[in-house]
Amino acid sequence: MKVQVIHTKEVSCLKNLNLRSARKKKQLTQSQLADMIRVVGKAAVSNWETGYSRPRLEVAILVSQILEEDVAFLFGYNVQVSCTKNAG
Repeated sequence: MKVQVIHTKEVSCLKNLNLRSARKKKQLTQSQLADMIRVVGKAAVSNWETGYSRPRLEVAILVSQILEEDVAFLFGYNVQVSCTKNAG
């Protein structure tokens, strides 16, 4: 039996509106937030907001402290799940 897997943006990309709205509430641009957490650039923040990638747990915690929001609210539980799998 052959299975064909089709990847589309609609399936693999879920926008992170909580992160985006929390950043805008603090009146920060993607570049400013990236500078505050010392990531490579605004592309990383953009990728988190568009759902193309997730930050490491320690970065997610720092973002939550800057934006004064809960990590689970900003990123869901996917960050913790992926880090938990790597830890054990």
